Amino acid sequence: MEQDLKTKIDEACRTAEEFTKLYYESLDKRRYLISRLYLDTATLIWNGNGIEGKDNIQKFWTDLPPSDHNVFALDAQPVTGPEMADQLTFLVKVGGHVKYDDRSSKPFNQSFLIAAMGDKWKIVSDCFRVQEVLENAS
Repeated sequence: MEQDLKTKIDEACRTAEEFTKLYYESLDKRRYLISRLYLDTATLIWNGNGIEGKDNIQKFWTDLPPSDHNVFALDAQPVTGPEMADQLTFLVKVGGHVKYDDRSSKPFNQSFLIAAMGDKWKIVSDCFRVQEVLENAS
């Protein structure tokens, strides 16, 4: 494997660990600050519902019941290619369980596209899906 690519992969994994820790702590304990993690033009797809712009995303998250996320799986990779040469961008995939209010815990998966903006990471795109168990699936 090319050394430069290996270095980018290692950096993506380290960044993903730090970023997701900050993200879920903010979402569960300081939701009023969550918009700081999104680009102004970010997109959130939450269980099939699309929200555009960090102010609308902030309102959406604030309107949801309190949550508790537990991450069990995390993966990241650099997004590479000639069009991304000047922009450090990572795809982060997360799996875990989420509990809203007093409801039972459910599995979820989430994918982020994050980009370096100076010394901060900002979410470009966020796709969240609660995994519903299908009854009588065969």
